[in-house]
Amino acid sequence: MTRRVFRYVPFSVEQDATAEPEYEARCVSGDNTECGVESGAYNDPGPVEEWQRRHTQETGHRRYRRNFGDYAVLRPLAYGGAS
Repeated sequence: MTRRVFRYVPFSVEQDATAEPEYEARCVSGDNTECGVESGAYNDPGPVEEWQRRHTQETGHRRYRRNFGDYAVLRPLAYGGAS
């Protein structure tokens, strides 16, 4: 059996600035079943919030599941200095 030793390397977790985040919502209002209508994905929360307002005006539904997605990168922290 081969034994491996890995040294600890501290990393910082950062949002990847080269990738756009995504915002979306789904209507979860309903008594027996969820409405299920979705906003679609956008790179800004504004259009999703506006979709929620319109959907509420049209249907009276007021409960939504919001999703935010982004990409993260891990970067090794520099050694030898104070942080």
